[in-house]
Amino acid sequence: MNKEGKSRKMKKEIKKSMELGGRTLTLETGTMARQSAGSILLTYGETVILVAVNASSSPREGLDFFPLSVEYRERGYAAGKIPGGYFKREGRPTEKEILAARLTDRPIRPLFPEGFRCETQIFINLLSTDQENPADTLGTVGTSAALMSSDIPWNGPIAAVRIGLVNDKMVLNPTYEQIVDSKIDIVVTGNEESVIMIEGESKEASEDEILSAVQYAHEAIRDIIKFQKEFCSELSIEKREFDISQIDADLETKTIENIGSRMADILKIQDKGERKDAQSDLTNEIIEAMEEEFPEQDGEIRKLVTAQYKKELRSNILKGIRVDGRAMDEIRPISIKLGFLPRTHGSSLFTRGETQSLCTITLGSKSDEQYVDDIDGEFKKKYMLHYNFPPFSVGEIKRYLGLSRREVGHGNLAERAL
Repeated sequence: MNKEGKSRKMKKEIKKSMELGGRTLTLETGTMARQSAGSILLTYGETVILVAVNASSSPREGLDFFPLSVEYRERGYAAGKIPGGYFKREGRPTEKEILAARLTDRPIRPLFPEGFRCETQIFINLLSTDQENPADTLGTVGTSAALMSSDIPWNGPIAAVRIGLVNDKMVLNPTYEQIVDSKIDIVVTGNEESVIMIEGESKEASEDEILSAVQYAHEAIRDIIKFQKEFCSELSIEKREFDISQIDADLETKTIENIGSRMADILKIQDKGERKDAQSDLTNEIIEAMEEEFPEQDGEIRKLVTAQYKKELRSNILKGIRVDGRAMDEIRPISIKLGFLPRTHGSSLFTRGETQSLCTITLGSKSDEQYVDDIDGEFKKKYMLHYNFPPFSVGEIKRYLGLSRREVGHGNLAERAL
């Protein structure tokens, strides 16, 4: 019995391999994490990861978003190391683990069916590392196979590969040593038809080189997806059914009638604050007007008004009309104030339209380098970029519980760009 109180059939053990980039990629199921809805033991070279996926049997009430969490964890034993510190065990996720989790989260999230609200968790565990093959892209491949082998509804499969350019030759899934000498280091994720996501960096590579790398990556992605389908064809997989809450047709019709042409008038307001207030006033007015006929439907009415706002906004953009009155080739006003803070080593306040960024720089000594004890090797960082996105920056009130994954991810992108 699982924690949802339902028994699961024991999956038969299946193991298949393929050649990928001069190494063997192996998928196994039914070997570990047998109580999970889907689990895959993936081996590439001597790097081994275990991916387990699970979803609750019923949706969480009152949610208007899909509750998905993706966790990537590395353990010291994977490289034959004992963690440092007093407790000699791993603590909270490192920056590397957060970035690896986001690398899998972003491409898989949009592929869950609309309206699926069952809480879903994906756990990627690095069990062994040969300290040659990066495990981040393997997490995406393993997750895709695990979801395909589970009863969780998902519109996959997908695959991810890393591409390098060493001595003017494309390298599929380069080793850590090859990445150091590579002109290109990009991760490409896609399905059979198209590329879903590209992330990476290069050393002044040309557009043709980047395009060739993406095309080369997509060929390998198709091969991996074909392999996943062959692997899952031996499993008896029956995807679960789920109910999608439907909005009452009369409620939708009456709401749209009450909106009338007023949404178009709201979208003519160029000031963002005034426009937001006008939309809020319209929403409250419609809720009050429909209270007697449709009691306790505030949430659904708000969704319908927001949907109509987005529909009108998209229609205007397709006509070449932007919400703030700018031409399609016109950028927002830009201003820069240097030396904004008196006692920092360097500072500036960058403003573009209504978006602002306060930037500071601090010059330290050799002793200020960050020592990173990673399972794939120890190194020091002399350049660090920290990105912060406090809730007040968008006029919202939220609990601020420290650094978010988004802040880590965006900071890493900026750090690599600079």
